[in-house]
Amino acid sequence: MAYDVSQNELYLSDNFNHLQGKTMKSLISIFFIAVLFCSNNLNAEPIKKVLIIVSNMIDMGDPEKHDARNNLWEVAPPYHIFVSHGFDVDFVSPNGGEVKFMMDPIGISSYTIKYEAFMDKANKSLTPTQIEPSNYWGVYIGGGYGPLFDVANNKDLHSIITKIYEAGGIVGSSGHGAGAFANIVLSTGEFLVKGRKIAGFPNSTEESKSWAKQGSLLPFLVESRLNKNGAFAQNKQTLNNKHEVVIDKRIVSTMFLPSSALVAKEMIILNNQ
Repeated sequence: MAYDVSQNELYLSDNFNHLQGKTMKSLISIFFIAVLFCSNNLNAEPIKKVLIIVSNMIDMGDPEKHDARNNLWEVAPPYHIFVSHGFDVDFVSPNGGEVKFMMDPIGISSYTIKYEAFMDKANKSLTPTQIEPSNYWGVYIGGGYGPLFDVANNKDLHSIITKIYEAGGIVGSSGHGAGAFANIVLSTGEFLVKGRKIAGFPNSTEESKSWAKQGSLLPFLVESRLNKNGAFAQNKQTLNNKHEVVIDKRIVSTMFLPSSALVAKEMIILNNQ
């Protein structure tokens, strides 16, 4: 006996086939949208990072072992500004690995250590050979005396700074950090600082303090070296405000630690222009 398909069964069958077709079309559309999205993401350039250069020094090598560690208050606040604005930050030092800081962790420094992995990053500082300069839009160097001893004449670190700067990047510093790039020679053969207004730790303060025996333990005085290499070194006489941030041709600098965070902010503003 032949089996007759009822009208209801035919109706349900037709609608089921119709729904299947629509579902398949929707799935295919979603699939191609997903592929297109992934493809666009793969082709997008990664967001460039910020590089912070730190010293491996602990003391100045003198019998009294005068402190030459990095100044926490000139490194941690800029780090906080960079990461709070969405930028990844890498640390690099002449030898890589753990680095030491002076000053107690208070205020922003305490916050960034506790909540933003500052010490975790700093104590895993990279070596110069691990750095690809094209990954960074800016480089920052804080103070403490250390950079004058092991960064100021480190050719590998100088090469990194030069490549970042000559690619349109920004160089920032606070205090003695300016001394770390005072000796850099660009591919043109001229000093990076030539003809630039730079605010580094001033001679008048250095020579009045016992921190480095009135500067006699240092390889050079920051202000003197900047001027020797063609910069217009700023000091307490040339600036109306000793905490002013000086900006000149993608070099952002300040003399003293209270403005270190402002240097980072001005670097970000320059980068966004």
